[in-house]
Amino acid sequence: MTQTIRRVAVIGGVRIPFCRSNSLYADLTNLDMLTAALNGLVVRYNLKGVHIDEVVGGAVVTHSRDWNIAREAVISTKLAPSSPGITMMQACGTSLQAAGGIAAKIATGQIECGIAMGSDTTSDPPIVVSKKLATRLRDVSMQKTTWDKIKVFKGFGPGELAPQPPSVAEPRTGLPMGQHCELMAKEWKVPRAEQDQLAYESHKKASDAYRSGWMDDLVVPCAGVFRDNNVREDSTVEKLAQLKPAFDRTAAGTLTAANSTPLTDGAACVLLASEEWAAKRGLRPMAYLTHVETAANDFVAGDGLLMAPTIAVAKMLKRAGLKLQDFDYYEIHEAFAAQVLSTLKAWEDPAYCRDKLGWSEPLGSIDRAKMNVKGSSIAVGHPFAATGARIVANLAKILDVHGGRGLISICTAGGMGVAAIMESAKAGDARMAAE
Repeated sequence: MTQTIRRVAVIGGVRIPFCRSNSLYADLTNLDMLTAALNGLVVRYNLKGVHIDEVVGGAVVTHSRDWNIAREAVISTKLAPSSPGITMMQACGTSLQAAGGIAAKIATGQIECGIAMGSDTTSDPPIVVSKKLATRLRDVSMQKTTWDKIKVFKGFGPGELAPQPPSVAEPRTGLPMGQHCELMAKEWKVPRAEQDQLAYESHKKASDAYRSGWMDDLVVPCAGVFRDNNVREDSTVEKLAQLKPAFDRTAAGTLTAANSTPLTDGAACVLLASEEWAAKRGLRPMAYLTHVETAANDFVAGDGLLMAPTIAVAKMLKRAGLKLQDFDYYEIHEAFAAQVLSTLKAWEDPAYCRDKLGWSEPLGSIDRAKMNVKGSSIAVGHPFAATGARIVANLAKILDVHGGRGLISICTAGGMGVAAIMESAKAGDARMAAE
């Protein structure tokens, strides 16, 4: 039996405004924000009462109550209750990975439509008690008499009451992601001035995007908030240069709070479908998702925690038969300015491309004017699981308006990277006609 691979249409996406941690969304949960974003998508694409074959996504920072947050979000909206919600998590790559899984099923005819999404809040982290106190509380619940319950607390000390705050450190190394990126900046000799320049450009482009009305149909209000509250219209390179290093506080440190993404609350989602399903609903594809690649490296052995996207992109380019320069737009997630700049340097380095990527020659450089043209995570923020869906929706609109082909690169915790290729619906139609 011959199976036909179908094109996967990106119909579009929406997100709620992203807000700095412990600010305007301080009282909202992941479910609150995910529901708001999903409801925005329902309204935007007239999905009230519509069955969606799969709604996939999740959050990175979760409570035990978030055991299937995707399903809970679905039944909190006006989508048909028959729409299954599937929770998954791949750190910062969550919603792009979700989109890739949905796209594979659409391409092979298993499903007709799906929604990829993600939400994260660092304002509502799970605060847990010490392991010793947790064990006592568990044992108390198993006792039948009051005296037996009291005996469980023999030897109890006040120190057991100290909460265990959440950590953003890598479990394998104990280092925060920022310190890992400092190591990358030193290895690739990425100077502070270049990082600050990239951060300034991110804020300027995002500010221009808001002023031009670009964000009007990409962002839906939530809890009285109408725009991201981290975008700095008055940002200058001179102001950024005044900040002290945030991770390596010595004179050698280059990463600051300004050239790194802030801790952020927010949610985003994107609608994918077969062309047939879209046509029946009267929906026009903005772009096609053509390739998705996931890769990982041995960061514990020193490969660079956030360098795996270089591998994912290299593998994807070989599979697609494309060069790094064959793109009109590049969306490289700005976890840190140093991560983006290290990635660009790695692609230009002959030894790295040969030894780590398996290429006989460097992938080469890109036209920086084509990168993150509407700003990216440093300016708008980075709710971990939501970033992929934000980028897919934004790139789909860029390709719909301007045409061409776009590349996505997202680094994630755990030494992983997720990459994708999208092309405008107009360009895809022209290519199909030529073939």
